Amino acid sequence: MRIGLPRSLLARNIALLVALVALTQACSLTVLLHYVQRPRIERAAIIFADYVKMLDGVLGAMPADTSGAVAQRLGAQWQDPAHATPQADPNPLQLFRTYQRDVFLEALQRHLPSDMPVRWQSGDEERLWIRLHVADTARWVAMPMTEDARASGITTALILSTALALLAALTGYLIQLHLNRPLQDLADAARQICAGDSPPPLPTNGPTEIAQVSSAFNQMTQALQQAEQTRALMLAGVSHDIRTPLTKLRLAMAMSIPRGADDAFVASAEGYLDHIETILQQFMDYAGSGEKEQPQPGDINALVSQLASDFAGLGHEFELSLGDLPPVPFRPVSLLRLLMNLMQNAVVYGKTGLAVRTWRDGGSACIAVGDRGTGIAAAELEQLKAPFSRGANARTHSGGTGLGLAIVERIARLHGGTLQFRAREGGGLEAVVSLPLHAQGVQRP
Repeated sequence: MRIGLPRSLLARNIALLVALVALTQACSLTVLLHYVQRPRIERAAIIFADYVKMLDGVLGAMPADTSGAVAQRLGAQWQDPAHATPQADPNPLQLFRTYQRDVFLEALQRHLPSDMPVRWQSGDEERLWIRLHVADTARWVAMPMTEDARASGITTALILSTALALLAALTGYLIQLHLNRPLQDLADAARQICAGDSPPPLPTNGPTEIAQVSSAFNQMTQALQQAEQTRALMLAGVSHDIRTPLTKLRLAMAMSIPRGADDAFVASAEGYLDHIETILQQFMDYAGSGEKEQPQPGDINALVSQLASDFAGLGHEFELSLGDLPPVPFRPVSLLRLLMNLMQNAVVYGKTGLAVRTWRDGGSACIAVGDRGTGIAAAELEQLKAPFSRGANARTHSGGTGLGLAIVERIARLHGGTLQFRAREGGGLEAVVSLPLHAQGVQRP
């Protein structure tokens, strides 16, 4: 199984920091044991070997009775203490003591005569057995190793070093969290922009590199807002400048063409003028999308019923299936425009099987407008949300701009909701708008 690197920068930096601290501690421990502790143990073994050889010489020079009595008081024995051979200690906490013992025994045996072997007795009571010459006979003498003699400050140093390593890792973690906070704020602000919101400026009082990124992001946000304002102003100006001559043209036609002169020509000209007016209004709707309108709780079912009644008066019957919905915060004019666009598309492109249904899905209110038209391929559904995008069945109809569904998508996003398209069971297409039931889901476009 392949183990990859952590995905987040925080996890990678913490992993790198822990690895560096561990490597540093391992190198420090190696240097400490090899160049500091081992020479100390070997020097202690040399001094101890000198004392042992001195004791051996003293016992060997004594008369037999005296040396035997002294050996008896030292607890000497004739047999080899085979039970005193060193054994591996499985406890990891005792590894350093085992290392010290092995180094000490190795150095001690090296500086003692070959006929003076040593044994280490492990267990509850640790003792060092050495074979000495007592009155020309070899006897094993046990020398107890007290806790003070075996203790060393290296264990405390290792514990302190481990604690400092953990403290360094914790400090690095906290520092990395502090550095990641502005990056997280930057990611959140970018998501808000993608959702159509205008986030507040990011703070620029952090580290130099982060401050530069935040400052550049703030400049980009300001440029986008200015471009949005310029676009809206341009569209408003274009609409105003074009509608003025259109109004004059209508007046000129009414004054210059006698009544009944050419009704077909007049009707055609007025139809073209109405078409231009519709296009201009769609451009303005797309540019505005009701962001200045304040949301307020209302009855979506009542709004749907009112629109269905209006369409029925025009000869287009919508089958209604209204679920039980609580009051939902929405912008009345904007949501009215959203529903009108969806229902108008169903009338123009679907023609049959017109239906509107509402229901509650968790924390959202859902509105679905469907028809039994020829339908659209699944690959085209998401493309319909883009401005000026029209389905294959819409290209045969004149009078559209490809902005109707883009307006619907912007208004849904303005309310913190979503717009989805899906094939309708039994044929046709269904557009589903989901709106949050709570006002905190409302966003700006």
